[in-house]
Amino acid sequence: MSVLAAIAVLAILILVHEAGHFIAARSQGIYVNRFSLGFGPVIFKYQGSQTEYAIRAFPLGGFVGFPDDDPDSEVPPNDPNLLRNRPVLDRAIVISAGVIANLIFAYLMLALQLGIVGIPQEFQYQPGVIVKPVNEQSVSYQAGIREGDIILAVNGQELVAGSNSTLLLTKEIQTHPNQQINLKVQHQNEQRTLTLTPQQGADGKGLVGIELGPNGKAVYRRPQNIGEIFTLAANRFEQLIVGTVKGFGQLATNFQQTVGQVSGPVNIVKIGAKLASDNIANLFSFAAIISINLAVINILPLPALDGGQLAFLLIEGLFGKPLPTKIQEGVMQTGLVLLLGLGIFLIVKETTQLTFQLDWVQKLLQ
Repeated sequence: MSVLAAIAVLAILILVHEAGHFIAARSQGIYVNRFSLGFGPVIFKYQGSQTEYAIRAFPLGGFVGFPDDDPDSEVPPNDPNLLRNRPVLDRAIVISAGVIANLIFAYLMLALQLGIVGIPQEFQYQPGVIVKPVNEQSVSYQAGIREGDIILAVNGQELVAGSNSTLLLTKEIQTHPNQQINLKVQHQNEQRTLTLTPQQGADGKGLVGIELGPNGKAVYRRPQNIGEIFTLAANRFEQLIVGTVKGFGQLATNFQQTVGQVSGPVNIVKIGAKLASDNIANLFSFAAIISINLAVINILPLPALDGGQLAFLLIEGLFGKPLPTKIQEGVMQTGLVLLLGLGIFLIVKETTQLTFQLDWVQKLLQ
């Protein structure tokens, strides 16, 4: 169910983006002949008075179609309501509306989360550190540690309630490469003692292949008024925008070190499913973060993205005439092929990684 919830969030974000283009066009009287959620074979379609609405087999994408691009369209080429015949400003509004819709949606998700879940007040710590082995080949998993276990003590030192417990456990692991360490672990309703030997990493520090997290829960309070919700949502929205832009900046300036952090749709769904399984309310933040990322990606001046089309409009506005159609089509088609290739590569790569983490697949391969 959590996986389906994450996929549903992605589908909604795509719907919001395309609805932005659609509403901006129709509100200006510009013809729109197709509105599609997804790519590939049509599963369901409905023909409206002017627009065909369709749901297609692969939901990770969508598009708004205009008669300008339809060779079978019966609209006269000189009709003023064709998108290509509108002034530059009208077309810029239509093209940028998807990005604007994603940003508005992200802000509303943050506001809804604060209004429904509440405002974070504090984090109530409990003794121990919650852990999760990174995979079944890790030192921690081989020693008997499982996801959700709580490490209560390391080498006789109790991990008391507080933020320092995670730091203490990390230090003990890193400072004991190739040396045995003792752990007191709570697994479900029982406590047991385990021993493991951290491997020595390239930097000389000990590694056990484990993710650490504070043991406890956040405490929320009800908002004082609606103004507080909108103010805090705006602050959080600004933080996410700045963080996302900085992240893309680091990708451009430090590509080799940051490219490994790029995720495709499979990993995004996996992250969303994990957040939903922990707390369904996390889907609000997940939707906001992904929506902002979609907005920032789409506004980049790259071929086949909204930003690329806006760049063509900027050139047209500056020089008084558009670039030749063949040049525009060549650039956009090349960009589309590159983006699709990158998407397919990420899907195959992440699906392979994800598949080999599943127990039942591993058993089939044995």
